[in-house]
Amino acid sequence: MNWGSWQNFLAMGGYGLYVWGSYAVTLAVLVAEILALIARRRGVIERLAKFYAARRRNDETEV
Repeated sequence: MNWGSWQNFLAMGGYGLYVWGSYAVTLAVLVAEILALIARRRGVIERLAKFYAARRRNDETEV
């Protein structure tokens, strides 16, 4: 496809709102997923740290 200007490119033949809106929604979902994965990873690391700290304390008291 050959657009004569950036304005025509952004308009996408009248479907620009749909096209660019779709890209925006997809980008927002991908960013939200990455942020959720980071938060979940931090939570797992914190839980594991607490678990192993409690396990160490328990092992020290049993000896």
